[in-house]
Amino acid sequence: MEDALEPEKKRTRGLGTTTKIATSRPRAPVLTTVPPTQGQTAAPKVPKKTGPRCSTAVATVLKNQKPGPAVPAQKPSTAAAPPMVGGKKPGKRPAWDLKGQLCDLNAELKCCRERTQMLAQENQQLRDQLREAQQQATALGAERRTLEEELARVRTQAEQGQQELGNLSARVLELEERLGTQEGLVQELQKEQLGLQEERRGLAARLEEQERRLQASEAALSGSQAEVASLQQKTAAQEALLAERDERLHGLEMERRRLHNQLQELKGNIRVFCRVRPVLPGESTPPPGFLLFPPGPGGPSDPPTRLSLFRSDERRGTLSGAPAPITRHDFSFDRVFPPGSGQDEVFEEISMLVQSALDGYPVCIFAYGQTGSGKTFTMEGGPGGDTQMEGLIPRALRHLFSVAQELSGQGWTYSFVASYVEIYNETVRDLLATGTRKGQVGECEIRRAGPGSEELTVTNARYVPVSCEKEVEALLHLARQNRAVARTAQNERSSRSHSVFQLQISGEHTGRGLQCGAPLSLVDLAGSERLDPGLALGPGERERLRETQAINSSLSTLGLVIMALSNKESHVPYRNSKLTYLLQNSLGGSAKMLMFVNISPLEENVSESLNSLRFASKVNQCVIGTAQANRK
Repeated sequence: MEDALEPEKKRTRGLGTTTKIATSRPRAPVLTTVPPTQGQTAAPKVPKKTGPRCSTAVATVLKNQKPGPAVPAQKPSTAAAPPMVGGKKPGKRPAWDLKGQLCDLNAELKCCRERTQMLAQENQQLRDQLREAQQQATALGAERRTLEEELARVRTQAEQGQQELGNLSARVLELEERLGTQEGLVQELQKEQLGLQEERRGLAARLEEQERRLQASEAALSGSQAEVASLQQKTAAQEALLAERDERLHGLEMERRRLHNQLQELKGNIRVFCRVRPVLPGESTPPPGFLLFPPGPGGPSDPPTRLSLFRSDERRGTLSGAPAPITRHDFSFDRVFPPGSGQDEVFEEISMLVQSALDGYPVCIFAYGQTGSGKTFTMEGGPGGDTQMEGLIPRALRHLFSVAQELSGQGWTYSFVASYVEIYNETVRDLLATGTRKGQVGECEIRRAGPGSEELTVTNARYVPVSCEKEVEALLHLARQNRAVARTAQNERSSRSHSVFQLQISGEHTGRGLQCGAPLSLVDLAGSERLDPGLALGPGERERLRETQAINSSLSTLGLVIMALSNKESHVPYRNSKLTYLLQNSLGGSAKMLMFVNISPLEENVSESLNSLRFASKVNQCVIGTAQANRK
């Protein structure tokens, strides 16, 4: 029996303990009265800082809780309490009163069962409350997570707001700085505006003044328009008069050219000038009366045209030793230049002839004479660059450039092309050659410019356009270096070749369709001395002899050509010499020719001087037909 009741006692003790725990708690909501049991998860803690939504949820849970039934607090006992007798607790039954003990136990068992049933009901209520609390906790957990997510989002938004706040603060600072700058600019603009307003007022005043002046100008304009109309009529009349005068000027220019050419023809298409060079330092002075220059036909005021040379004839001396008689030789030319004549005086006499070349007439000027008589000085001038010593070539080109510039105002345009060659031993050389072609022989030949053309050109020779004096000076300097010279008994620097400077002149008047062109040839001939006086000494004797023979042959051919032209012969021997062949277009009937015969003032050169003067006299007696201008 006791063994059967032992488990029941244990259960009773367990229930008593549970009852004690349960009855010892006060009546309160489940969340505060139910302790966590083993195997159950404690409800999640609610954050301390909760928003309005969290407070509302907790209040809702507390509202839904129902208070459980009140359970009287009782202490469990091991046996039923004996009935009280006279208000006193009965004593313990004796051991032999088993029935009484059994009754007590049954009564106690019944009481325990009732209490167990009551506790089971209360436990079930507590379980229902726990389940409801767990559901509420789950809902609160989900709501907490939602709130946490919202809190994280709010924090993120707060961080973004802080960042935006920082950016906005920097932007505010920047805008404040820009505002300060703009304020400074505004102040400057205000100052400028004040200045502009002041200027506007000034301009307004000026505008008013200008308007008043404009009104006055308009009034004057109306009066000027009538005057302009009158001036236009006068201008038209002036233009007509100008065109008439231009036509008249052109006619006068043509008349001037005709009269100029007629004047030159009256002077002769072949003219001879004689020039006597002065005595140079170191030379013996000739005896008085050796050379005389009688005055011109009009008296001492006219330039001399005659020359008298006195020579003693030693062949007619007597055995008695009496002095040989003196023979007088008289010569007459178009002009004679005594030793004191300067280069400017010489050029002044031929400037009109140079003008004929610009008018379209071929012109050729020779310098003839023995070596050392001043031919090169006459044509090219002296060294040193002194303008007073310049020869005919630089002076002639300066004159041509100047006149061409003047004629440009009348509608004429001119171009000039220069060439400079020498004829040495019947071989043509280019004096303007440079580089590898310098000094080469046999490359230059005289050829026709084209089939049926009368113009002659030198192949492989340089033809250089020139337009100013400096270009001409450079060409003369180059030619002077390239020219063949050699020492002879007559001159230490003797020219042993004929140098031919040719300037092709081309003019055009586009307004009237007129063209003209002609060559100007300036020739410095080689020394004309005979063989014995000019014979060189030394190992080059044969070469000097051949040079002298070639020079004298070409000079003789030049004389024959001039005589044939004067006699109107059908055949003119131009091709007998390279010199005459090259110059044939400047020697014919349509050309004007001038020869300078240069002689020495020394008595020792009287024989060569007489030969030169006699040759020049023959040329002076020749007459060539009327010249014709080369016009198109």
